[in-house]
Amino acid sequence: MCLAVPGKILSIDDNEPIFRQGRVSFGGAVKTVYLAYVPSATIGDYVIVHAGFAISLLDEKEAGRVFEYLQEMKDLP
Repeated sequence: MCLAVPGKILSIDDNEPIFRQGRVSFGGAVKTVYLAYVPSATIGDYVIVHAGFAISLLDEKEAGRVFEYLQEMKDLP
């Protein structure tokens, strides 16, 4: 089973386009993520991240829905 998690891009390092990276917030935890697969991503965008790679863009409304589902799962007995 694979899991991909939404996160919000806080900053982007464009020094090398092939290795384009950004700092992404996952509800408070901030990680460095590779952005090569989402070349149009900008600061403030939401992305789906799997294994350290952003694999697609996500709109803010959909990201909010995913965060709600994750919170519901956390609250399960």
